[in-house]
Amino acid sequence: MTARRRSRRHGFTLIEVLVAMVVMAIMSLMAWQGVDGIARTRESNQVRLEQVLRLETVIAQWEQDLASIQETSAVPTISCDGQSVRIVRRAEGGLQVVIWSLRPDSQGSVWQRWAGPAVTTTRNLQESWFRTQQFQGTETGQLRALTGLEDWHVYFFQGNAWANCQSTGNVALLPVAASAPASGAAAPTMALPGGVRVVLGFAPGSGLAGSLVRDTLIAP
Repeated sequence: MTARRRSRRHGFTLIEVLVAMVVMAIMSLMAWQGVDGIARTRESNQVRLEQVLRLETVIAQWEQDLASIQETSAVPTISCDGQSVRIVRRAEGGLQVVIWSLRPDSQGSVWQRWAGPAVTTTRNLQESWFRTQQFQGTETGQLRALTGLEDWHVYFFQGNAWANCQSTGNVALLPVAASAPASGAAAPTMALPGGVRVVLGFAPGSGLAGSLVRDTLIAP
């Protein structure tokens, strides 16, 4: 009789078991929320890291294009308008025309880069340069370099000051030689700037805030 009472005294009632299960469920929920929060933070940090690395890669390519710029009298060496910047640069096997442009996108705008084939003759270079005047941003070879942009501005350093090259009249042109042929002549050559400044404005929700300003020196 005494042993039976002792056994009952050391057992658990149904209410005690239910309370224990509820406590364990609450603790499990709290633990899951903690693990989920850590996973979300890690995922968010990973996404941001990838965005930063992508941005650095794109800026490095932009600076490489400017560092490889090659002056030529066949076409403007560097020119820009409200939407695109065209650069003639050295490439393996000759010269190539590179275009950086900002195009509308579902999440703001996208910074695109197109690089033409390397050519070795004046005629082919002119054909490549003039062909880009008709580009709509959907041509074969267009690289979606950077998404999530709101706007961009490009400035040339000329005359000891920064001038917005996307505004007509804010760039310096080299004088046209009097002996230059009138027919088939390329557009007036733009004076090579001492530096190029790009300002990228990031769209809300892109994962990057504010704007980025990067100056690149153009070697004489």
